Amino acid sequence: MAKRPILIAPDPRLKEVAKDVPKVDADIRRLADDMLETMYAAEGIGLAATQLGVPLRVVVIDVAQKEDKFEPMVFINPKIVWASDEKAVFQEGCLSVPDIWDDVERPIAIKCEYLDRDGKPQTLEAEGLLADCLQHEIDHLNGTLFIDHLSRLKRAMAIKKLTKAKKRENA
Repeated sequence: MAKRPILIAPDPRLKEVAKDVPKVDADIRRLADDMLETMYAAEGIGLAATQLGVPLRVVVIDVAQKEDKFEPMVFINPKIVWASDEKAVFQEGCLSVPDIWDDVERPIAIKCEYLDRDGKPQTLEAEGLLADCLQHEIDHLNGTLFIDHLSRLKRAMAIKKLTKAKKRENA
């Protein structure tokens, strides 16, 4: 396992649409392990492969660690096949959009189909934080950041803040 660098917006690679994983093999499992290590080191609860510059449909999540437990989940080629009409607002942040938090409205419950780390088809019904996190990470696979759900003004302010921070970092 290896910790990898996380791309920071407005890096254009974050807008790429990820490709399906054709076969779950040792390389994909190694990628998932690296993603988990990277996510835990950054104190996140979810990470998409696109955030590491790898345009493949792989997501890792561990919402249990907020309660000092570890229950890592790996989703390969995840697809939301149902979403509730009822919505909820969650305050979201993102490892690729550091130091910016805002409210995002999403369906409160979803059903997701995916392959597990062994390549076996799975279906998961999720609600609350897990549903929100999974939707957030699948958005990454589709080239969408959580700030894309904000008003034009809030999004512009966020990008300006990130661009300024990057300039200071490179100075």
